[in-house]
Amino acid sequence: MNNKAKSFSFPKKFLWGASTAAHQVEGGTHNQWSVWEIEQAKTLAAQAEYQYADLENWPAIKEQATNPGNYISGKAVNHYELYETDFDYAAKMGMNTFRFSIEWSRVEPEDDVWNAEAIQHYKQYIAALKKRGLEPVVTLFHFTLPVWFAQKGGFEKKANVRYFTRFVERIMHEVGGSIRYVITINEPEVYAFESYYTGNWPPCVQSKKKVWQVLRNLAYAHNQSAKILHSQSRRYKVSVAKHSVFFYAGDDAVLSRKTADIMQHFQDDYFLRKVAKQCDFLGINYYMSHRVYGYRVHNPDNRVSDMGWDLNPAALEQALQRVYSKYHLPILITENGLADGDDEQRKWWLMHTLMAMQRAMESGVELIGYLHWSLVDNFEWDKGFWPQFGLLSVDRDTLKRRPRPSAIWFAGVIKKMRGDGQ
Repeated sequence: MNNKAKSFSFPKKFLWGASTAAHQVEGGTHNQWSVWEIEQAKTLAAQAEYQYADLENWPAIKEQATNPGNYISGKAVNHYELYETDFDYAAKMGMNTFRFSIEWSRVEPEDDVWNAEAIQHYKQYIAALKKRGLEPVVTLFHFTLPVWFAQKGGFEKKANVRYFTRFVERIMHEVGGSIRYVITINEPEVYAFESYYTGNWPPCVQSKKKVWQVLRNLAYAHNQSAKILHSQSRRYKVSVAKHSVFFYAGDDAVLSRKTADIMQHFQDDYFLRKVAKQCDFLGINYYMSHRVYGYRVHNPDNRVSDMGWDLNPAALEQALQRVYSKYHLPILITENGLADGDDEQRKWWLMHTLMAMQRAMESGVELIGYLHWSLVDNFEWDKGFWPQFGLLSVDRDTLKRRPRPSAIWFAGVIKKMRGDGQ
């Protein structure tokens, strides 16, 4: 593998980094998620065996997954206070980029009431990134909403988008001086599907009509926000972070191929077509591909993550080629990773991901960066703390960070590709 690593060739200005989201790492948040998770913790713990007993690692996670405390974010990994420690690790790994989200509920805890202390915190946070040579990539909506906004109906109502754009305008006016890359909306289809189709996430609604309403409103929110940002500064590069799953036919049957095409359209293009004209680049989150037989997904599952996701890092090449050929925008991989608590597969995943990225660039894809999910183990939404995505493991009692072996290997690769002395 080391010989292969030496053969990688990426542009000198390529963005190498990692991603986080405020609610998943900061701790001490108060939003619609923190309220919901306290209400649902016992239920989620009681359902855990039914949900996860088929996973290969169930014996290892059972105790944690059946504990209600697992589903309450609480102090998370206290990134709100320990961010400089985390940035030091990122810099030591040779990274030059870091993606984070600004927690709207901290900045505007009540309707049109602005928290000067929180705004100052994020100014200091961004300054700490810049001090270490880490390019900030800021996300403005990563699944969490202020309680007051959720009570108004959140993104179910188009009229409510004005509250979000007000936040975007205000916070970027305050902190945007050192920022170039802005993600307005993270994984809109995941939010809409989990919150309004399956009902697994707050507000736990099951309504196909509202799924499409929310998706349309999130597209509108991006487009309006992008216009505001571009009017504020020509320096801003604005996009969404789109969860992209690559669908492919498992055989030559017409039904399989047509079904894969339809699934791909609704996975990616339904939303991207609505926002691409207001994007300066495309943020792509890639975790998986889906093999289609007939009208169903049936994955090979030769390798799976701790969450049971089929692992196919090589298909990132096709995912990037497809999106680039369709939208002709530079691509930043804004998330990519796997839950792997024992760190048995992360090095393999990274190796094949890098190979897929290089093949995509050789075929003409304009790829500007790669951000791994995640820098640190985090709170994985309705799964709680048991899925471990971090390059850095976090001790749940002491919150001590420790680089996993795959992180040490990845750091060596980054440094070689960026050149000595970087």
